[in-house]
Formats: sequence, C-alpha cells, structure tokens
Amino acid sequence: MTTYIVKRLIAMLITLWLIITLTFFLMHAVPGSPFNEERATNETVQKNLEKFYHLDKPLYVQYGMYLKSVVTFDFGPSIKKSSQTVNEMLGRGFPVSFELGIVTLIVAVISGIALGVIAALRHNGIIDYVAMTIAVLGISIPNFVMATLLIQVIAVKWGILPVATWVSPKHMILPTLALATGPMAIIARLTRASMLEVLTQDYIRTAKAKGLSPVKIVFKHALRNALLPVVTVLGSLAASILTGTFVIEKIFAIPGMGKYFVESINQRDYPVIMGTTVFYSTILIMMLFLVDIAYGILDPRIKLHKKEGI
Repeated sequence: MTTYIVKRLIAMLITLWLIITLTFFLMHAVPGSPFNEERATNETVQKNLEKFYHLDKPLYVQYGMYLKSVVTFDFGPSIKKSSQTVNEMLGRGFPVSFELGIVTLIVAVISGIALGVIAALRHNGIIDYVAMTIAVLGISIPNFVMATLLIQVIAVKWGILPVATWVSPKHMILPTLALATGPMAIIARLTRASMLEVLTQDYIRTAKAKGLSPVKIVFKHALRNALLPVVTVLGSLAASILTGTFVIEKIFAIPGMGKYFVESINQRDYPVIMGTTVFYSTILIMMLFLVDIAYGILDPRIKLHKKEGI
C-alpha cells in the first residue's frame, strides 16, 4: 500500500506540473495583453506595468518565476485588482465555492444512491420507471438550464425561495439543486444497474436461504459491492461539480471563486487565471487520489491482486 501511495503521489505531481505548464504557455499564446487599455492611453504606463509584473522578460524566465511561486504558494498581486493578491482572493472565494460543492456532492450521492436502490428493488415497477425518468431528465438538462428553470418557477413565480446571493441556508437550496441534479442522475443509474447485477449473485441467494432479513441483505451484502462503480466515478463527478460552480455562481451571484475566475479570463488577469487553475487542479487531483484509496478499501480483491502480482 505504501509503495502504491508513493507512486500515485509522484504521478499526481507530474500531472499537476503538466497542467501548470500547458495552462501557462496556452495563456501566453493567446494574442493580446492585459494592458491593452493602458496602451490606448499611455504606452509608457503599459511598459512600466509589464516590467512590474515581469511580463517584459523572456517567456522561459517568466515560466521559471511562476514555478517558484507555485512551490511557495505565493501567486502575487492581481493585475486588474492591484490592491488584492491572488492568495487573498482564494482565501475569500474558495470557502464559499467549497461549501457549495460539498453540500451539492452530499445531496447528489445520498439522493442518487437512494433513488438507485429503490429503483432496483422495485425493478420494472412504477417506482422504477419514475426514478429512471427523473434520472434521464437530470442527465439531459444542463445545470445552467436547470438553474434558470428553478429561478423562474420556484423563486419568481412561486416566491418560495430567494433568487440569488449567499446569505442564509435558504440561499443555498436553489444552486445546490441546480448542481446536484446531473450527478444525482448518474449515480442513480449506476447504482440501479449495479444493484440489479449484485442481487442475482450466488452469495445473495445464500443469504436469503439463511433467512437473513431483506434490510440486512440489501445494506450489508448487496449495497457495498453495488457501490464500487459509484466510487469509481466520484472523482470525475466531484470535478464536474467544482468546475460547474463557476457558471452556477455567476447565475446566482454567489461570491465564490467562479466570480474571480470568469472575470480573470475576460480581463486576461494572468496571476488570477494561473492561481485558480493551480488551486483547483490540486484539489481535483487529490480527490481522484482519495477515490482510488477508497476503492481499494471497499474492494479487498484489489489488495489480493497486488500481492499475486497479476
């Protein structure tokens, strides 16, 4: 296990370095400059600003300086908001985005598993058809469309919940629902398919023959094995939820990282673009790593696989 973890950590560092490198050079390959407005007013001002932010240096020098800033986790000041550093923006916006992402992931996992298990236990019944219809709709409708529908119906037409901002738990409900419907639908379909397969296995028949209660058979014997495909996709689902918050935060005027990220792209604010990219890439890579560890814990056969050298 230790060797596996070390290898995965090395692979994570290489992946992160590749993401940083590609983002850096692609960002600088786009024509234009963050100081186009300053060029229109005063070219000397623009040159001074480029010198201050080291943009006048050769690209390989800028790359080396940026790698140093990543190692020290000091991304410097924002170009467009010079009174604020990128670290301050991350510290202010990420807790909000993280809270929204975690709540969404919890809602999606719990509701998706529950929906999938109920659909599998009531296979080919009305509950199964209703659950899978909900799942298909959740997959088919993009989260930004779902957000618009929720605002129009629940907030504007019915007036049940507030439309936007991030002030109280009530303000969390609509953006959480908009983000959670897609992942919930994927988890529900995976859980249902996996449960249907597991329930036909010999050890389930043996458990039934021993007279075990249906609740014990489902939750102790069937569900654990049925969750393996769900665990496999949790990393990518978590990634989609976190990156999806950018659009949802913009729609619901949530003061998270999405606001800074979208603004930085429009304004070509290099430090903010790189800072948010590195920050989120690190989190997502760590999530994928934790999913791999969880998969090994849930399925002991992976350890046996390792020992036998297969």
